Amino acid sequence: MSEMDKPLVTVVLTAFNQGKYIAETLGSIFAQTYPKLQIVIIDNASTDGSISLIENIVSDFPEFTVIKNVENRGLCRAFNQGLALAKGKYIIDLAADDIMMPGRISNQVKAMEDLGEDYGVVFSNAQYIDAGGDVLNFHYPVDTNLKADKPIPSGDVYKSILEKYFICTPTMMMRTKMLIEMGGYDESLDFEDFDFWVRSAVRYKYFYQDEVLTRKRNVPGSLSTQIYNKGNSLLRTCYIVCNKAYELNRDQEEFDLLAARIRTFIRKCFYAQEFELALRFRTLLNYIENPGILTEMIVMLCRLHLPVNGLYRFYLNNLQKKAHSREVLAF
Repeated sequence: MSEMDKPLVTVVLTAFNQGKYIAETLGSIFAQTYPKLQIVIIDNASTDGSISLIENIVSDFPEFTVIKNVENRGLCRAFNQGLALAKGKYIIDLAADDIMMPGRISNQVKAMEDLGEDYGVVFSNAQYIDAGGDVLNFHYPVDTNLKADKPIPSGDVYKSILEKYFICTPTMMMRTKMLIEMGGYDESLDFEDFDFWVRSAVRYKYFYQDEVLTRKRNVPGSLSTQIYNKGNSLLRTCYIVCNKAYELNRDQEEFDLLAARIRTFIRKCFYAQEFELALRFRTLLNYIENPGILTEMIVMLCRLHLPVNGLYRFYLNNLQKKAHSREVLAF
């Protein structure tokens, strides 16, 4: 494929108080080997000087568009602002503290162009780093050649998405046309990925590219660490998405997988003291199958409004630190 024939790729970069990382993230965009990029940066009302850093770095580059929100509009609405301006055939949703490897976009475009129109997403492996940039682990454990040491779902992944969290969100390259057909991200939700996966995977295939193409930063206080915080609204988003999946499911196996996922959310609601939400999850589960004695016992404990959240978070933070980094992501 000649340089002229290569499709345009849009990178939507959303930033909120990530000033200490934004230069490295922007640097990873400048380092891309792919020549045809449109970059849309949405600063979501940062208060740490992020916007000044962004403007100083990109002021001489016309391919960068910077949007300054005067109030934080949330992740989903901010991304949709970028989607509305997207001219690329493909689009990447990148957080302002994550890093793309130099060949990422080139490799993912090649994969996308070799696939049929029924493929809407290419995703890959990722390396997790901490706030200081030190390596933690890989999203999928790897062998000595940095290849995933177990098979990763690819193709029709809808059932796998119902079963568990398994895709590292910032590794995805998406077909822009697909996102537009879907109406973008659901702006009523607090986070985008579970809903996006359910709504897109029921119609489009996903392709797993077995390379480490992104470095994802795990920082204290990030959205993924808040699932067990008392009063968080993330589980409400999960409830809404489970209802959508209930309407989209195509066969009994998918309903069985959804039922198992709902049971995990009921447990999470108990630990987060989201007791009324647990009862709503239980009602949805009852539409699929009998909740069973173990789930009913958890629901009974929810009705007692036991103050378990502090004890459970102490357990996670002090007794299960290694497992915690994986569990909190398992929406």
